[in-house]
Amino acid sequence: MNQQQLDKVRQGKGFIAALDQSGGSTPKALKLYGVQESEYSGDVEMFDLVHAMRTRIVTSDAFNGQRVLGAILFEMTMDRQFDGMDAAAYLWNKKQVVPFLKVDKGLADEANGVQLMKPMPELDALLARAAQKGIFGTKMRSVINAANAQGINAVVAQQFEVGKQILTAGLMPIIEPEVNIKATDKKEAEALLKAAILKQLDALAGEQKVMLKLTIPTVTGFYTELAQHPHVLRVVALSGGYSRDESNALLAQNPGVIASFSRALTEGLSAQQTDTQFNTTLDQSIESIYQASIA
Repeated sequence: MNQQQLDKVRQGKGFIAALDQSGGSTPKALKLYGVQESEYSGDVEMFDLVHAMRTRIVTSDAFNGQRVLGAILFEMTMDRQFDGMDAAAYLWNKKQVVPFLKVDKGLADEANGVQLMKPMPELDALLARAAQKGIFGTKMRSVINAANAQGINAVVAQQFEVGKQILTAGLMPIIEPEVNIKATDKKEAEALLKAAILKQLDALAGEQKVMLKLTIPTVTGFYTELAQHPHVLRVVALSGGYSRDESNALLAQNPGVIASFSRALTEGLSAQQTDTQFNTTLDQSIESIYQASIA
């Protein structure tokens, strides 16, 4: 694990950009960016267009390691280039932004109020390839839709089991058990989630550390205990469907937690904007998320 990157993630001021929209979420991301489904045909064209969007973001002068600590990439992005350089190498060597990789293969069907991750039989091979490419860490997402103790315990157990596999490969896992912001018992689900996470954290060996990516909690400061835990490198928050203004306002009330926004980061960006308009909008977006993250 790169010590400079580790120090940056641990101590740096800023946030993590989530640029990891995958097959299911890409059409929506493109539509928000002003590219309609009628403008492309098939997955190849779709992924080319979303890569062009991501390239426009990361090559912008507004996007750099002064405010953006890290960026989460989709597997296909890791295998592509930004401005003639491998994506992960470009992020770190050109921008001083720490590269992460989304490794999950999507969600299983809901059971016990949650959606576990689908099996990842190729994970070891992917982790080896990621390490070779210069990836620092990974992220994987599950979803909690209800305050069901059995379901939540299963989500957290699965996340930590895979997290240990990632640690063994020499990478830093971002554990992401997302609580649906529309859950009617969100507050109760978060209480169960925190208890399950603490139990798993306390069982980690020696110097092992993980990162946590969590929905902004209903109770202000509820995850401070997690952020201060000796086995936690950093706690980051997902925007989860809140607008950028809502996400920033809620995040600012939770010291010790920084942003890892996806849709809230790209909100307002459009394929139709001139480079000046695009860069100005992105700069304002990054600055607002940065300020909420250091509050």
